[in-house]
Amino acid sequence: MSTGSAPPTPPSRPRRRPTWLLPLLVLALLTGFFAPHLAAAQPGRTYTIATDITFAPFEFQDESGNFVGIDIDLLEAIADDQGFQVDIRPLGFDAALQAVQSGQADGVIAGMSITDERRSVFDFSDPYFESGTQMAVLESNDAVTSYADLRGQRVAVKNGTEGAAFAESIKDEFGFSTIYFADSASMYDEVRTGNSVAIFDDYPVLAYGITQGNGFKTVTEKEAGSEYGFAVNRGQNAELLEMFDAGLQNLRDSGEYDEIVDRYLGAGASSADNSILGLLKSTYPQLLKGLWLTIVLSVVSIAIALVLGGIFGLMRVSRHIVLRGIGTTYVDIFRGTPLLVQAFFIYFGIPAAMGFQMSAFTAGIITLSLNAGAYMAEIVRGGILSVDKGQMEASRSLGISYLKSMRKVVMPQAIRTMIPSYINQFVITLKDTSILSVIGLAELTQTGRIIIARNFQSFNMWLIIAVMYFIIIMALTKLSNRLEKRINT
Repeated sequence: MSTGSAPPTPPSRPRRRPTWLLPLLVLALLTGFFAPHLAAAQPGRTYTIATDITFAPFEFQDESGNFVGIDIDLLEAIADDQGFQVDIRPLGFDAALQAVQSGQADGVIAGMSITDERRSVFDFSDPYFESGTQMAVLESNDAVTSYADLRGQRVAVKNGTEGAAFAESIKDEFGFSTIYFADSASMYDEVRTGNSVAIFDDYPVLAYGITQGNGFKTVTEKEAGSEYGFAVNRGQNAELLEMFDAGLQNLRDSGEYDEIVDRYLGAGASSADNSILGLLKSTYPQLLKGLWLTIVLSVVSIAIALVLGGIFGLMRVSRHIVLRGIGTTYVDIFRGTPLLVQAFFIYFGIPAAMGFQMSAFTAGIITLSLNAGAYMAEIVRGGILSVDKGQMEASRSLGISYLKSMRKVVMPQAIRTMIPSYINQFVITLKDTSILSVIGLAELTQTGRIIIARNFQSFNMWLIIAVMYFIIIMALTKLSNRLEKRINT
């Protein structure tokens, strides 16, 4: 007899997963794990290579803005021979080594001597050049003709170079002191100013500079030197080293290696016009490109800093102790540490610690924005505190909320006093972009260094660059004055 109720539902059976799902998941995981290593072995891969770019004739930039030199030409010829691509990053010698160690670059080629100390950190290719050290002085200096004449004097050397190591090895014996510089141009300028009497440098670098009219002469024989090598981080990119060695041997066998070396060391004296007008004519495309990057970095960074400054500036005057503490901490950190340290930490430190890559432009924007934002926050705080407290009290007594009083009453008055300081901070940030040359950004200052490394015309080039900065900064100053007058009328 039917009761009208539905028959009992049979117990549900668990759905069986497809038998192919587990192997597929394992395959996907293995592929994700090994894919980077498999891709690294493919010849068509593009490798990021760090270099100095101010070390002629091994690496520098020609008048067309192309990276050239013995190192660059060898690297590109080897890449072409072995079928891989290279992305050259001009960072400076010290920063290039840090870039490889932090994973920002796959390898470094920068006239780098192979030493036991460096072998503990890097894996080297077969040597591609046998170097040696010589001492040089100004052409007008007839007093220094040997190491013995250096007693009581100061000698300029470049960080991490064979010349620096040799100078250190003999300075106690001959009684001179050393001063270090990050790039070759600054080292040469040190002697031109008379603060040092001599330099120790690799003989091919000296030979090239003398043919370009740098005003120096060698006064000693070449000392036995070490060998240059291409380097990667220890235990990494072994396939890149293998391709470099194989390509180098092919270039030696074909005679192309000798052609590349003779292209730079066999060149005669430069016939370029090194007057101010001549330099402007030959370098203005590079200078304008560097100036444009300087302006872009400044504008973007200031735009972000305005937002950060507004947020953290309001936190600094907040009645909430936690918000006030956050604002104070941010300002103290970025006002209390040098911009150079911040740039290195953001570009090299954070990516190395967290295992990712960051472009130099991104790191530059972040560094300038955070640094300028801290100063903007203090401008905002000062502007708000400059408004008489009675303004807020009067507004609150009328029943207007705190936030609305701040937005409608206090901030409009505070902005009047903040605008000149904002423009001043813009000028400071524009000048601070020059510090970003340490992470390889070819802004205006770095562009000047690159050009000087090619033509050795320090005084004329720095004069041109100083005038360019002056014009831009004066334009901003005039803008600030006009805004201030308009606001006060």
